[in-house]
Amino acid sequence: MPILEADGTTRTRSPGPIVAILAFSGVVAALMQTVLIPIIPELPRLLDASSSDTAWAVTATLLTGTVAVPVMGRLGDMFGKRRILLLSMMFLIIGSTVVALSSSLGPLLVGRVLQGLAGAVIPLGISLMRDALPKEKLASSVAMMSASLGIGGALGLPISALIAEYANWHFLFWISAALAAVAAVLILTFVPESPIRSGGTFDYVGATSLSAALIALLLTITKGADWGWTSSTTLTLVAIAAIAFAVWGWWELRTKLPLVDLRVTTGRQVLFTNLASAALGFAMFAMTLVLTQVLQLPETTGYGMGKSMLATGLVMAPFGVVMMLAAPVSARITNSRGPKTTLMTGAVVVAVGYLVGAFALSTVWQITLVGIIIGAGTGLAYGAMPALIMGAVPMSQTSAANSFNTLMRSLGTSLASAIVGVILAQMTMSSGGFDVPTADAFKVTMLVAAGASILAFSLAAFIPRFKATPPSVQLPDTIAGVEESTTVTR
Repeated sequence: MPILEADGTTRTRSPGPIVAILAFSGVVAALMQTVLIPIIPELPRLLDASSSDTAWAVTATLLTGTVAVPVMGRLGDMFGKRRILLLSMMFLIIGSTVVALSSSLGPLLVGRVLQGLAGAVIPLGISLMRDALPKEKLASSVAMMSASLGIGGALGLPISALIAEYANWHFLFWISAALAAVAAVLILTFVPESPIRSGGTFDYVGATSLSAALIALLLTITKGADWGWTSSTTLTLVAIAAIAFAVWGWWELRTKLPLVDLRVTTGRQVLFTNLASAALGFAMFAMTLVLTQVLQLPETTGYGMGKSMLATGLVMAPFGVVMMLAAPVSARITNSRGPKTTLMTGAVVVAVGYLVGAFALSTVWQITLVGIIIGAGTGLAYGAMPALIMGAVPMSQTSAANSFNTLMRSLGTSLASAIVGVILAQMTMSSGGFDVPTADAFKVTMLVAAGASILAFSLAAFIPRFKATPPSVQLPDTIAGVEESTTVTR
């Protein structure tokens, strides 16, 4: 039975099933990011297309996911977070089905675009938790939902590799569609809709200008190396991104109902949380780029381990497991010391993991240890970010604010892909007739990622200090006096 609280929200007495269902949905959405990795080298043969064309199977999802996150977040605040969450899951189901039925590049790209529209599942789930769960359960639940990103990504790799090795590759996407369908049914059956809505009209100008800016920026980051950083295409996209961001910022500060409230976003707590999130997004993704390559490069390089994709996935899996185990620890620190301390602690742990990795990547157990340390730090930090965001924005803007924070992490991972790609491409040696990154290239990458973690720690230091009893919105006596035991029925 839901209870009516003094702030006017209704919260369930038994949050366990809701947390489990939303976290499961987050894991399913994260699986979508890794399900394609085992078959990327085989896509040109499977689809009868060039490798440059099949690379769009990854880029298309990245672009649509980045655009969908802020748009879906705003729609969730306007029309109901559960409703838009279900819409996101429907896009994932349809997209996975289209890819599962595809035998050529065109349909596969359409399906991957639709899958990318499910990118807002995790921030929408976090926002639903804020509205539905008891306050004493919120920190641990949000930390678990945040950890679902790493859990899905890390566990999805060995599962996908196993299926790709022993079954038809289409089966990967049938499983993705089935899991998304299960998640949608569970959400529809057990997760209540939030009564908190912002209302108003959708900001089409803001959505269009931000989408144009993000697409141009991400195309520059992901394709700049292929096109040439000084090519006319790259420079044109940089100009488009700059102009579109300027137009978006000008419009958002003047419209009454913006897609993203920049006045709230540029507040000290939200601003520095988002900047630290981008830095940690960079750091987390750098680990994936380094460790997987060291594991799979041939032993003839002198440092590669010659492992299969399946073995690589199994070595990387503890990263996701540790993220999940770190969730209650993150909540405990947040409840006692505040989310700022949790975020800074996580950043330090991630930095330690990279510093260890810079000098200890010669055996499987060392790589596993590095992944565990970085996973623990990431779990701590990712659990704190939504708490910092939700502690500084109105409840009617929760989805939009959390989605923008997710967007900042995504931009950090995209930037990591570009910068690490440059480092690994510039520091190479010949092995078996091919150019491969040197051991020093991986060491430099680990040190750069450690620097990004330290930058996140420094940015988090500017977040306002946690108060044991944060000020709440002043309510009329007649509302503030409502007892927690008061119940309502729907």
